[in-house]
Amino acid sequence: MSSSGPVADTELPDINDRLVEPETPYEICDGEIVHVSPADPPHGKRHSQLCALIEAHTGPEFESAADLLTRTSRSDDIAPDVSVFPAAPDLATGGRQLEHLAFEIVSTGSLRHAGENAAKLARRGVRRVFAIDIKRSRALEWSAKTGAWRELDPTGHIADPALEVPLPIAAVIHNARADDTVARALLAKRNPVLVQDRAQGKAEGRAEGRAEGRAEGRAEAVIVLLIARGVAIDRATRARILAERNAQRLGRWIVRAASCTQAAELFVDGRRAGGTGAVTGRPRATAAGSKRRRAPRGGRRTR
Repeated sequence: MSSSGPVADTELPDINDRLVEPETPYEICDGEIVHVSPADPPHGKRHSQLCALIEAHTGPEFESAADLLTRTSRSDDIAPDVSVFPAAPDLATGGRQLEHLAFEIVSTGSLRHAGENAAKLARRGVRRVFAIDIKRSRALEWSAKTGAWRELDPTGHIADPALEVPLPIAAVIHNARADDTVARALLAKRNPVLVQDRAQGKAEGRAEGRAEGRAEGRAEAVIVLLIARGVAIDRATRARILAERNAQRLGRWIVRAASCTQAAELFVDGRRAGGTGAVTGRPRATAAGSKRRRAPRGGRRTR
């Protein structure tokens, strides 16, 4: 079908036949060149967010693209803001297949022009065409039956065979970062990187939990041994023992708790234990003080 009415399929140009030079800011509408103006910040930001959202929700057998030209008739070459089309090439032409979904970001004033393009895309065979009205924070879908836009429930979702995960409309119409919605979509799609990282994180969490539990058990064992042997433990010492998480240090404390007479002996070491233990034992002699002058034979030793 063409923009002017039904025509035979053989009269339609291929969707990849161009009327305008690709990579230029133009479309062809009803045979006339239309300059596509660069985006202002609200449009540009929403365009970027929409691309990320659609890409994250697209199914594995489909691809998404931004500003992809589609030849809708002999006199129209239109580029929706975002398109979703099958990943497999067209068996007849070897080129890409027609998009199934098309999204256009509009202001209230450009909604009429977007409706004209939506009608042409629908006549060409695009299954669903959407408009995102950024000024009124609403999403609309084109109805080929009524020839008009239909506003969508802002709390609903766009579900479609081309989308592996339903697209939340609230994420599309509200000016917010798309990170959280994209992350949830990728998890729902069981993205291998995220699934692996999530599984690894759970495994590490379980391992950390087991290590934490073992450390707590050893610390409590130290206190039980001291109490059983009648060794006094003040509040500070108890808190220090329970806060310790070094397994080797706790092991040494268990051994010492079985024979020490004072709780302070737990922390005695020939070196600082993690920077907090006291340094005890025989002090090292200094270079000057450790050497004794040898006394002459038969005489007294002198310092």
